[in-house]
Amino acid sequence: MKTLLLSAAVAALTLSSIPAAQAQQSPGGPSATAADPFQWLEEVQGEKALGWARDQNARSLPVLQGDKRYQGLFDEALKIVTAQDRIPLVGLSGKDDAELRNYWQDKEHVRGVWRRTTMDSYRTATPEWETILDLDALSAAEGKNWVWKGSNCLPPDDRYCLVSLSDGGKDAVTVREFDTVTKTFVEGGFVAPEGKQNIGWLDKDTLMIARDWGPGTMTKSSYPFVLKLWKRGTPAEQATEMFRGTEDDISVSGYTLRDPDGKTQAVFINRGVSFFETETYAWTGGKAVKLPFPLKSSVQALVDGRLVLTLDEDWTAQNLKQGDLVALDLKALLADPAKARAELILRPTARQAIETVSNTAHTLVVELTDNVTGAIYAYRPGKSGWTREKLDLPANSSLGIASVGTHGDQVLATVNNFLNPNTLWLADGSAKPAQIKAAPAKFDASGMVIEQFEATSKDGTKVPYFVVHRKDIKLDGSNPTLLYAYGGFQVSMNPNYSGTIGKLWLERGGVYVLANIRGGGEFGPAWHQAGLKENRQRVYDDFFAVSEDLVARKITSPRRLGIMGGSNGGLLMGVALTQRPDLYNAVVIQVPLFDMQRYTVMGGAGASWAGEYGDGTDPKDWSYISKYSPYQNIRPGMKYPEVYIETSTKDDRVAPGHARKAAAKLESLGYPVLYYENIDGGHAASANLNETAMRVALEYSYLSRRLMD
Repeated sequence: MKTLLLSAAVAALTLSSIPAAQAQQSPGGPSATAADPFQWLEEVQGEKALGWARDQNARSLPVLQGDKRYQGLFDEALKIVTAQDRIPLVGLSGKDDAELRNYWQDKEHVRGVWRRTTMDSYRTATPEWETILDLDALSAAEGKNWVWKGSNCLPPDDRYCLVSLSDGGKDAVTVREFDTVTKTFVEGGFVAPEGKQNIGWLDKDTLMIARDWGPGTMTKSSYPFVLKLWKRGTPAEQATEMFRGTEDDISVSGYTLRDPDGKTQAVFINRGVSFFETETYAWTGGKAVKLPFPLKSSVQALVDGRLVLTLDEDWTAQNLKQGDLVALDLKALLADPAKARAELILRPTARQAIETVSNTAHTLVVELTDNVTGAIYAYRPGKSGWTREKLDLPANSSLGIASVGTHGDQVLATVNNFLNPNTLWLADGSAKPAQIKAAPAKFDASGMVIEQFEATSKDGTKVPYFVVHRKDIKLDGSNPTLLYAYGGFQVSMNPNYSGTIGKLWLERGGVYVLANIRGGGEFGPAWHQAGLKENRQRVYDDFFAVSEDLVARKITSPRRLGIMGGSNGGLLMGVALTQRPDLYNAVVIQVPLFDMQRYTVMGGAGASWAGEYGDGTDPKDWSYISKYSPYQNIRPGMKYPEVYIETSTKDDRVAPGHARKAAAKLESLGYPVLYYENIDGGHAASANLNETAMRVALEYSYLSRRLMD
């Protein structure tokens, strides 16, 4: 199936856009005291807080945009992000997967167009595209700043789709039913007003919908926990309750498992009891039946009647291990959940990780990394177990499953690395994969190399990292170096081609470093879980170890070393600033978490992440969180470098109050701060391609000033 429509709460906390959440003003909480003089900045739309943000923009933007390099950087960034020669990645849709759909943005369509073509046309150099929905035109007609948040189409023909639209980039979305044949919103069709909601098709005339139904229906994380059945032609208020969680959960959602013909095989409900723990129920006979899966497991696919799961913890009753990929007979599971037996498909080694699992009509498709290098395998079920075939794709690259067919066995896969732009390959059944698209280079990579090193963390753990640079650099500590990392939520940082990094940094003589620190998913769930809660300092020690290793190898020096990270990575930047300011001369802090004492009560989706960090309002958890929480650890009399902090007013995932308070406190203590708050943009800090180019140009103007001058 193309999508299982799992709860948005299980999405990782990154700069990408994921539907959910609604903007809020700051509520109170156990730590809401007068001791914090900047707590008023948590009021997202507060007049005083917005005035402060505008004043900061008025002070900082002239500094960065006044840099002699800014306009050139902006022009290059805009050229790259709006380029027409990018590979238009597509989803296989419709009967026989004959229709290829793509969402596309360029200079003429900064908000974007949803469009389609055929495989034959797509394989040519200039495909003929038919527009399904023009978001720029819709925004102009409706007076909205619509941002595309995806579509959920009804199998098997994918004609009717639930289109999610965000006003200004917020996670909160309006969902409207759209007819891809008439290319219009369905008159009298389903419309769910703006909010944080999980919606999926049960059948053509019935939706499963969890949203804000009024008081007592939203979790403390601001996600819905009441799932209802909504019949076509009836008001949403008349939807009948299907399942109810509790306000202490993360969220509740429902989804349908279908065969290649679109016939329903099962209806499942997810109850997210914590960010990483989910109870799975089968909806059968008008009631929810709990399935005996480990809490830390995820349903991934349905292949020829086999239900496929990944395990993030041991399944002791089945003698299965953390990290395993397993399958169960769906009919046997539904008939008697307690007696269903699981079979092992794949057990990764300690240096491997399952990145993505999908399926065609009859094949399980698995993206597996080995020491952060990718491979894609096709698994096929049989009477004597599963057979495995490695797709013949270029080695030593990052691979991705771009799309799969649900009627046949087509797989579209992407291949790239730091220096080689994206190529798209088509595999169909047993045929050898063929390259069908290749993106042109966006920067001159001649004379550049990729190296992989290991640093030794404080506890002896080996932490790999990649370094991209010119072959002829001098190992004298003089190279301007940008280090990026994330370190959370089991999100892997794999090598990927970036035209903006290449053109705006590498081509200008900079060195780029990507660190694979704990907290991520590069080596499976154990790598992630090693940095949870009271063990969070390990993540930061890994980052410092990589930084020190770069200096020890004389690739760079603290004077020339800059760091950048967003969201959870923004928290990492804050910790680096407050714990090791001696190591860095530039710190780019993007849409960050910063006040870890109040993050669960500051609005956005903060309360959902207690499974990652603990809860700062709980004295027991605060005993270890307080040791690294950047906001509380900003001290007077330190030698902090000038930092650049950016956020968005409409980021309703990580509340902008974090960034605002960080800047205000630093500034109050006399430290130099540059701050930019985009009034639109959501968690990606940009709502369209012009804003994206501006954000990137501001970042590299700052880095150039700090590290290249």
